[in-house]
Formats: sequence, C-alpha cells, structure tokens
Amino acid sequence: MNASSMYRPLSGLNLLRRNADNAGNVRERERIVLESLARIEEVEPTLMAMTAVATREAALQATAQANGPLACMPIVVKDIVDTQALPTCYGSPIYAGHQPPGDAAIVTLLRRAGSVIIGKSATTEFAFMEPTVTRNPCDLARTPGGSSSGSAAAVAAGIVPFAIGSQTGGSTIRPASFCGIAGYKPTFGMLPTVGMKCFSWSFDTIGLFGAGVGDVAYLAQVLSRREVATNGTAVPPVFGVPDGYPWTEPSANASAVLEQAVRAIEHAGGRVQRVRFPPWMADLIDAHHIIQSYEAYLSLGFEYDHHRAKLSSTLADFLEQAAGIDMAAYLNARASMEASRRMLPTLFDGITALLTPSAPDEAPDGLATTGDPAFNRNWTLLGCPCVNVPGLSGARGGPIGVQVIGQPWDDARCIDAAAFVERAIVATVGRVCAN
Repeated sequence: MNASSMYRPLSGLNLLRRNADNAGNVRERERIVLESLARIEEVEPTLMAMTAVATREAALQATAQANGPLACMPIVVKDIVDTQALPTCYGSPIYAGHQPPGDAAIVTLLRRAGSVIIGKSATTEFAFMEPTVTRNPCDLARTPGGSSSGSAAAVAAGIVPFAIGSQTGGSTIRPASFCGIAGYKPTFGMLPTVGMKCFSWSFDTIGLFGAGVGDVAYLAQVLSRREVATNGTAVPPVFGVPDGYPWTEPSANASAVLEQAVRAIEHAGGRVQRVRFPPWMADLIDAHHIIQSYEAYLSLGFEYDHHRAKLSSTLADFLEQAAGIDMAAYLNARASMEASRRMLPTLFDGITALLTPSAPDEAPDGLATTGDPAFNRNWTLLGCPCVNVPGLSGARGGPIGVQVIGQPWDDARCIDAAAFVERAIVATVGRVCAN
C-alpha cells in the first residue's frame, strides 16, 4: 500500500452529521464502527499504529448502548491511558499484557459522551523519545512523530475521526504537524490526566487529534463542558509572528510555510505583526528540562529501580542524568516557570494569538527519531493552549503545520484564531480534509 492511499483523514463533524441524518437507523450506527474496524484490518499491517483493538462483538455492543454528543464515534486512546477493557502497556515491555482495573478519567468522559473506544494507539516508551514502529501515513518512509505517534497516524489514515494523545513537551502538536492533521493541546489542567501514566506532573496534558480545527474543537467542548467550539471571529484576529527564536531555528522549509500562512491570513483580512521574545523565554528551555527530568525520575522510580534492564537506553540514560538534579535546582526552575507565567500576558499585548511553525521542518526520514519538540516545550511549560493547523506542505512534499498559541484558559479565542488560519489556508491552497 502506498502513502497516497494510506492518508485519508475523516472529519468527525461530517460523521456526526451523518449520524444525525440517520437517527434511529441501527445499521447506520453500526456501519461507522464497522468501517473503522475494516480500515484497521486494511492498513494496520503497514501502518502499525495500534497496540490493541476491540473485538467486533465488544464494539457493536458499545455502539448499541451509545448515547450522547459523540454517539457511535470510534476513537482510539493513546496507550499510556488506562482502559479497563483493553490492555495498557505504556509503550514498555515491563507492562506487557497489563490490564488496568478501571478506566482513566478521560476514557470515562469519552464513554459517557457515547464514543466507542475502538482500540489503543502506539506510544513511545512512557511517552518519552524512544521511537515506535509506527509509520507516517503521508510518507511511509518517515516518522509520524511522537510520543503520540499512533494517535496521529490513526487519524491521518482514516481509522478514526478522533484520537486521544498527550503532551509533555511536543507530543501532540509535532505529530499532528508531521501527519497533516489538526492537533490541540488544551490549557494545562483543562482535561483530567487521572489514570494516565505520569511522566511529569507539572506538564502532562491530554492532547486531541482530528482532521481539522473544528473537529478537535468540538471534541474538546464535549469533554471539557466549556464553550470552545469555533464560533467565528467578529473582528479579524491579529497574529504575533516572532522575529527570532531562543531555541532551534526553523528550517528554510518551515520558514517558507510560515510566510505562506502569513500571506493567507492577510489575504483573508487578518493582521500580522512581528514580535520579539523577551529574554526570559530563553531561560524556560533549561527550566523545562530540569522540571521534567526531576519529576520523571520520581514518576518512573519503580521502573528505574526494579526493571532498568527493560528500559530503552534512551530512557535509562535520561533517568540516570535526571538522578543528579537536586531539590534546589528543581525549585529554582519552578520559580522561573512561575515568574514567566506571571509575565506571559505581556507577550499578547495587542495580539489575539501567536503564530509559529509547529515543528522545525517536515517529518524526518526514517524511524530513528520522533523529531525535535523545540517549538512546543515552552508553551507546554507555560500551560498555553496550542493548535496545529494543517493544510500546508514543505518542499519535499510532507506536511508542515503552523502553531497557533493562546493565553491559558483562553482556549476559545485560541481555537477561533486557529479556525481563521485554517479557513485562510483552505482559501489559498485547497481543502484540509477530503472526506
């Protein structure tokens, strides 16, 4: 199977409308779920995005009982999130065949909303940096990114219209960019992480995937019970585009894509102004590393102390280094984080949202790396809502997203701004999602 036939994202909003048009039709309700199972059978031998799949009988039973705003929508859940009915292995051989006694809070919310958990999606080991075997549906010779590799790939390949991932550094926005779909990292704390394997309790955030911005916005609104679905902006938004970055510079490829998005925004009536990051943005790079390392060494203490031989060298070496970070360094990093969060509103003076590349470039070739999360880590530390807007491609033909960043708890405004960017790109380039 070639990549062109593999890439086939489905709009969850379109499927929900199809459901509404066929209300009461049992066969139609079942057909959506059966199509998802059939798509898994078709693409999974090549894609390798799934770690567990619901049986046909279990899926149809859940469909018969489904009611709510996500009724009968098949969804995959990242394999660091506990599911009582399906194994949860956290991407590690330490937990091979592990069957949690209950569902994570986010899974409970999904079930209450009527969705059908069709399977578990591949994650990097404990959601860190060791790559998975999952391939990118846009180009099978490239990584889908990580750590939510299977979730992004499953949506991009049309297995499901929605998927649950997570982000501690760049694990939602980056794979969404690489796979050419929408990814949304809500404000830190907006969606519950209870029952999700912890890596860093200060940063771990549930992430959402869908074909387009409207899809992830709807899913977020259902799960959070907050008004965040796109309503359209009465006043054209103003986007702040940084004139430089204190981390990895974007490639010429990513810079060209960002400028293409800027031209589309301006053509659609939006405004763009150049902004300069203050010096404290550079300090957050080390702060993120110190906080994440200190907390991961504690969160994975049992695995490191008792099953070190079963950890990848990537993670074992990271935790060995993390062991050297003391409480004083941790508290200093947290103080830097808290001070920066207080200064964050100054970044948004006169602008609706920030606009940056979602990743430094297209997805790297091969499966040896999941890519660089440099463009995402600071926003995760700051707790900002972020949306990957798909629709643009680089010089080598792979997707490159643009990242719309808002202020914490201003998710609705951030999503509206992202939807504006998406409409502007569609108007200049073409449809984001063909199905």
